Amino acid sequence: MNVEALINWVEAWAPPAWQEAWDNCGWQIEPGILSQPAGVLVCLTPTLTVMAEAIRLKQEGAPVNLIFAHHPLIFSPLKAVTVGDPVGDMVQLSMAHGIGVYSAHTNFDQVADGTADMLAQLLRLQNSLPVVPTQDDLGYGRVGDLPAPLSLDELLAIIQKTLNPPRLIHSPMADLQQRIDRVAVLGGSGASFMSAVAKTGAQAYLTSDCKFHQFQEGRDRNLILIDAGHYATERPACAKLVEKFQQQGVTWAQLSTADEDFRQFWQK
Repeated sequence: MNVEALINWVEAWAPPAWQEAWDNCGWQIEPGILSQPAGVLVCLTPTLTVMAEAIRLKQEGAPVNLIFAHHPLIFSPLKAVTVGDPVGDMVQLSMAHGIGVYSAHTNFDQVADGTADMLAQLLRLQNSLPVVPTQDDLGYGRVGDLPAPLSLDELLAIIQKTLNPPRLIHSPMADLQQRIDRVAVLGGSGASFMSAVAKTGAQAYLTSDCKFHQFQEGRDRNLILIDAGHYATERPACAKLVEKFQQQGVTWAQLSTADEDFRQFWQK
């Protein structure tokens, strides 16, 4: 499968037309690789560190020519491309080494096996539905029933074991033994969906990037917020992408090992 065929398949599965108006899905840098057999390094965020990994792999003999990322490299229109600027350096390295950068962001959030759907699968949520439907049976977030009721403490332990975030943050609750039957999930920054989640009957909401007053809002809505961090809640969907690309016939697809969380918690 060449790069063009792979991107055609991606865009039929997660059309860029579904992206939000502020988003920038699709090609970020295309250095003339469309006719080449696809060799894909998948990452959450396209950084210079990931580009360096792709270049190293290529120099070692791997046929990598595409960084497929969830987060866009370019959000705002560029006024200049200069050496020393991270985006400028990415463009220069991409062109010099023939490694393109493509992003599937809010379109990928909505689909089956996308960021939210993978969290629902990992927690084995049953009768899972979108929190905010946008297409037939697709949309932002997922809400469903646990296979069996769990205490809040048990649910937090499962999330910690499954996602392995550096630190799991949750709403302060008086009783960690309270029963949880129904859970909503949304990978990445999902606090803005809280009012929609509250209408689903979910008792707990797994997402990330929640601020102080959003935890307050969660309490006021009788909703337990669980913040596992942006990286931990979206990285599983990137791993699933590798599997899906291989199923489509991509002979070389690998998950980046240089992808970064950008956060480290100090422990004495």
